[in-house]
Amino acid sequence: MRIFLFCVALLLGSAPAAVQAEVFERTLANGLKVIVKEDHRAPVVVQQIWYKAGSMDERTGVTGIAHVLEHLMFKGTKTVPAGQFSRRIAAAGGRENAFTSYDYTAYFQQLHKSKLPLAMQLESDRMHNLNLTAADFAKEIKVVMEERRLRTDDEARALLYEKMTATVYQQHPYQHPIIGWMNDLESLTVGDARAWYKRWYAPNNATLVIAGDVKADEVFALAQRYYGAIPKHAVPAPRNFVEPKQVGIKRIVVKAPAELPHLVMSYHTPVIRDPEQDWKPYALQILAGVLDGNESARLNKHLVREQQVASGAGAGYHATSRGPSLFTLEATPSEGRTVNDVEAALRQEIALLVKDGVSEEELQRVKAQVTAGEVYKLDSLFYQAMQIGQMESIGLGYQALPLMLEKLQAVNAEQVRQVAEEFLQEDNLTVAVLDPQPLSGKPKAPQGAAHAH
Repeated sequence: MRIFLFCVALLLGSAPAAVQAEVFERTLANGLKVIVKEDHRAPVVVQQIWYKAGSMDERTGVTGIAHVLEHLMFKGTKTVPAGQFSRRIAAAGGRENAFTSYDYTAYFQQLHKSKLPLAMQLESDRMHNLNLTAADFAKEIKVVMEERRLRTDDEARALLYEKMTATVYQQHPYQHPIIGWMNDLESLTVGDARAWYKRWYAPNNATLVIAGDVKADEVFALAQRYYGAIPKHAVPAPRNFVEPKQVGIKRIVVKAPAELPHLVMSYHTPVIRDPEQDWKPYALQILAGVLDGNESARLNKHLVREQQVASGAGAGYHATSRGPSLFTLEATPSEGRTVNDVEAALRQEIALLVKDGVSEEELQRVKAQVTAGEVYKLDSLFYQAMQIGQMESIGLGYQALPLMLEKLQAVNAEQVRQVAEEFLQEDNLTVAVLDPQPLSGKPKAPQGAAHAH
C-alpha cells in the first residue's frame, strides 16, 4: 500500500478529537493565516510556511520556475547573506528544507521550541526581502538542470512517468513536470524568478503552520511581531483548468536504459471537492487498498504469488489536490513474461472486481489499515503540520479532516464496485510501457538533495 497509505495519510488527519481540541487559527491584518497545533510531548516545534503557488500555476515556456525559486529562497536577503539561513538553523540544532509540488511550495524548520523566534525571523525575512542576483541564478539553474538529468533523464521509471503524465493530460498544466522541461530551464532568466517571487510570495497567499510544544497565544504574538508588518499585495486568482473528457485509450512506449520492462495504466478520476457530499473519491481510496496494501491485497496475492506473472504490482490514487487525479495500476513482468501478460492480468483483476465486487472482509481490512495508519502518523509532529498545510493550500481546510476519515469508514462494498466500473474503463485509460534498452554503465543518481521538490 505504498502509494495508497501515503495518499490517505496526507488526506486524513489525526483522531477527530485531537484535531478539534488542539488546533487554533488566526488571520493577521495582512492576510497571513496562522494555524497552531499544540503538542506538548517533547520540547520541539515545527514551522512550515505554505505558498499557494506550485508548478500548475506556471505558464507554458517557463515551466520549472516554481522549483527554481524554491532553490533561490536559500540564496540570502539584504540582512542574511547567502548560505546563512541554513547555517543559523543548523547552529541552533535544527533542520530545514523545502519542497515544490504541482499545487504549492512549502518551507520548513524543525528545532527546539526556544528557537522558534529565530526560525520566524529568518522565514519572514525571505518572504519579502529576497536578494535575487543574476550570478546566483546562473549558478542555481545549473544545479536544477543537473537535478533534472539525475532524477528524470537518467532514471527510466521517472522518465516513464513524466512522458505518461504529459500524455494523460491534454490541457491541464499537470502535463508539465514540476522540475520543468529542460528546454525551458535553459531559457529561464533571473527576471522570470523575480516575476514569480513578486507575483506569488505574499502573506495573503500563504499559510503559516506551527506545531509543537507551544502555546497558541504566544505563537500568534510572535507571528504578529515577525510577519505582521509585511505588506500584502494583489495575487492573481488561481485559474480553474478543466481537463477535457478523454475519448479513447492512449498508449505510449518509452525507450530508456533499464534492467526490466515496466507497465503503468492510469485512469482519470475525480478528487474531493465537497468533503461532505462526495463519495466516489473515498470509494476509490478503498479500491486502491483492496488492490494494493499488504501481502493479502489482490494484486500481490494474485499476480505475484499465485500466477507469478509479475515480480511486483501496485495501485495508487490521490484523493486530494487542486487539480484532477489518476487511479494508477503498475506492474513489472516476471522473468519470461511480457508487459502484455501483466496488462492482461491487471485487466482480468478489474473485470473480476467489477463483476463480483469486494468482500466484507476486504473492506474491513482496508478500513482497519487506514485507521491504524492514522494513529501511527500522530507520532510525527512534522506530519501533523504537513496535513494541515496541505489541506489549507488545496482549499479544503483542515477542519474537514475528521469528516473525511468518517466518510472513508462509511464506504460500502457496492460503492467500491461502482467506482471500479465507472472509472477503470477503456476510454478513460492511458497505458505507458517502459521498453528497456541496454544499460550504459552510468552511475545511479544519488538519493536525496539539499532542497528537493
